[in-house]
Amino acid sequence: MISALRGMKDHLPPSGQTYEYIIKICEEVAKNYGYSFIMTPHLEQTALFRRSVGESSDIVGKEMYQFIDKGENDVCLRPEGTAGVVRAFIEAKFDKAGGVRRYFYHGSMFRYERPQKGRLREFHQFGCECFNEPSVYEDASIILMIDEIFARLNIKTTLKINSLGDSECMPAYRQKLVKFLDEHEAEICEDCKRRKLTNPIRVLDCKEQKCQEIYKDAPLIIDNLSAECKADFDKLQEILTANGIKFEIDSRLVRGIDYYCKTAFEFISDEIGSQSAVAGGGRYDKLVEYLGGKASYGVGFAMGIERIMEILSTREASAKREGVYICALDEVGLEHIYNFGINLRKKYKTEISYEARNLQKHLKNADNKNCEIFLCMGENELKEGKIWYKNLSTKDERVLNLDELQGVLGE
Repeated sequence: MISALRGMKDHLPPSGQTYEYIIKICEEVAKNYGYSFIMTPHLEQTALFRRSVGESSDIVGKEMYQFIDKGENDVCLRPEGTAGVVRAFIEAKFDKAGGVRRYFYHGSMFRYERPQKGRLREFHQFGCECFNEPSVYEDASIILMIDEIFARLNIKTTLKINSLGDSECMPAYRQKLVKFLDEHEAEICEDCKRRKLTNPIRVLDCKEQKCQEIYKDAPLIIDNLSAECKADFDKLQEILTANGIKFEIDSRLVRGIDYYCKTAFEFISDEIGSQSAVAGGGRYDKLVEYLGGKASYGVGFAMGIERIMEILSTREASAKREGVYICALDEVGLEHIYNFGINLRKKYKTEISYEARNLQKHLKNADNKNCEIFLCMGENELKEGKIWYKNLSTKDERVLNLDELQGVLGE
């Protein structure tokens, strides 16, 4: 037997329906905020992620599915979504055209890491990216959008925010941090020693306990912000507070990717065991320029769909009944039921049973398929032009004339 690769998971029903449900909610909210769908390739040039995500990132250093293809091209499966959207934005010359552009995407990402609960080697993200909008109001809107998505999904989260500064305040802070790291060179891990040379602020994201103890005394960017960055961060807090969004300032929140500046945030949930980030993002005003485009502002986020699915899978609400199950009790009614069901499919999700069974077996089958409406016809119903109806959610049941059914099913 050939099995799925380790860390690659099939999403069979009802898991597939949960995925659809989450994406549907995300799309509805994103469209209300003015975002439009974009689809980019799963396979990109490796250089795209080396230049955007950054050499100091574990994603580039350890986790990419990278190979040389038959055309001698150095390529990799996308480990995250933002870089591909930025590349598409530049390739379409929208960076030179000007104007605010807003996109949302969803699909598979790939990272070769140790599979665990809520973390796979092929995983799925929903994300949004906004270009050419410098206002911190867009940062706030992105956060409000995510908060609304989680509210619709009935998922409780904790929002953590930070500011990572910009090109004006980062050099002086970087100098202070490197000096601190030099003083603790013998104590920090090898990854932190490497990050010190590539992107020192990333050391604050180290998961080693001994490093975290050391970094409790490290200088923080939030204490070294320029006047502009501080004003933006203060304004962000003001907007969130005015809109009833609770948050915590986490001065060590740096995100796992090199391209962030100014606003950085994460939504944390403890509904799948230990606290896990279920969404995160921030501002990346230099990324378009790094990838060869005209300097353009950028801000966005991504959320992990598998982690959200894990939360919803434990809840009855995520398995909401939908669709019609139609069946016959004997062979006489099968052809009539089939033709009637084909007409229903023009308006409703309809499951047609091709077997004549007793009522209890049909009801069990409809329940297993999570259908909402059960319709059944026996010899007597066929003769009288009637059908037996049951709503499996409300338990309402009755015998209806066929011409009454449309009114009961509704639009």
